Amino acid sequence: MKKIIFLSFIIIALSFSTNAQSRAGVGLAYGSEIENAGIGFNGEFAASSDINIAPSLIFYFKKNNVSWWEINGNINYIFSENSATIYGIAGLNLTGIKVEGIDTNTELGLNLGIGANFDAGGSAIPFAEAKYVLGDFDQLSLFGGVRFPLN
Repeated sequence: MKKIIFLSFIIIALSFSTNAQSRAGVGLAYGSEIENAGIGFNGEFAASSDINIAPSLIFYFKKNNVSWWEINGNINYIFSENSATIYGIAGLNLTGIKVEGIDTNTELGLNLGIGANFDAGGSAIPFAEAKYVLGDFDQLSLFGGVRFPLN
């Protein structure tokens, strides 16, 4: 199911990006509830001059026999574009938790946060995001890394 949802986000995002700036990247994440780091993949696809569609997938490293992942479908609203592009984050979150040998649970939540893309003068675009997931699996998620243009 994770693969189907993730591919759906990518297909939707690509449909917005035919003539617009598109980026994809990787980064490291930290989740406050799981209290652990993870690795993530994300995209950024311009829907208009001030709105980006931004799907992401984060896998947190296993800790105490607990596996935790999240799929996000966000809309980023650009507030300011200078040496750093500042944007607000709002969207949906699907979080899955598996406690080895005991239980598996998946919950839907809402994302609210803020992020920034930094002009580093090259093709690599560093980014940082902080978002809070509102739902049964509430957590603050910090995510940073680098994106590369797809066009």
